[in-house]
Amino acid sequence: MQEDITIGFIGAGNMAAALSKGLLASGMIKPEKICASDVDDKRRKQYARATGAEVFADNTAVARQSDVIVLAVKPQQMEDVLSDVGPALEERHLIISIAAGITTGFVEKFVRNGVRVVRAMPNTPMLAGAGAVGLCKGKWATDADLDLAGNIFESSAVAVAVDEKDMDAVTALSGSGPAYFFYLAEAMIRAGTELGLSDEHAAALARQTALGAGKMLAESDESPEELRRRVTSPGGTTQAAIECMQQAHVADSVVEAVKAAARRSKELGEQK
Repeated sequence: MQEDITIGFIGAGNMAAALSKGLLASGMIKPEKICASDVDDKRRKQYARATGAEVFADNTAVARQSDVIVLAVKPQQMEDVLSDVGPALEERHLIISIAAGITTGFVEKFVRNGVRVVRAMPNTPMLAGAGAVGLCKGKWATDADLDLAGNIFESSAVAVAVDEKDMDAVTALSGSGPAYFFYLAEAMIRAGTELGLSDEHAAALARQTALGAGKMLAESDESPEELRRRVTSPGGTTQAAIECMQQAHVADSVVEAVKAAARRSKELGEQK
C-alpha cells in the first residue's frame, strides 16, 4: 500500500476500530494517516484510545483529509450519511462501503460521476484478526482500487473479489456464517451438559474443539469432506453421530438456511 495514503472511517464502531487496529499492527499505516468520524462521542473516544488517530464529529472533515473513505455505518443510516458527505466526495476518493445489502449503485447515486466505489462484506471474526471479506467494484472503480481495498482488509481478514451479483451469496455464507458456527457450538454445549458435564467444562471443550477444527480446516490442503472422513472411523462414535445428522438431513437444512440468508440479503438491497 502507498506510504502516503490516508484512510478515513465514517462510523467509528467495532468494525472500523478492528480494521484500523489491524492496519496499524501490520505496519501498513501510521496513526497520523488514519482518522474517523462518528455522531457518538463515546465511540469517538473509544476509537481514539484504541488507535491513537484523530476523530471528528463532522463527516466532511474525514472527506477533506482522506484518500480512502470507509463507510462503516449501519445500512439504515447510509442514506443520511451519503446525503451529508456525498457533495464533499471527489474523483480522487476511493469509497469502500461495508454496509450489508447496500449496492455500489446506491452509493453512486449520492456522489459525482467518477468517484470510485468498492463494496465490501466483512464478517465479525475480523474483530479477532481472522475475518473473511468479499469485495466487488462499482461503475468507476478499477482493478487497482479493488487490489487496494483487498490490501486494506487483508490486515485482519482473507479477502475474495467477486462480481456484485454474488455479494448476496457472500453475505449469506461468510457474513452471516459465524452465527451458524456459534449455533452449532450452543448445541454441542447443551449436549455436553445433558450428558453430565458441567457448564464450564462443556463450554471449554466446545470452544477449543471449534478452534482446533477451524485451524485444521484453514491450514490443511484437504477438503472438509476428507478431514471429516479421517475423523470418522468405521463403526465408531463419530460415525454414529454423522449418521444421526444425515438421517436428520442436517446438511440440507444448512444449505437451505444459507439460501434463506441470501434471499434476505437481496430483499434488503432491493428496499434501497
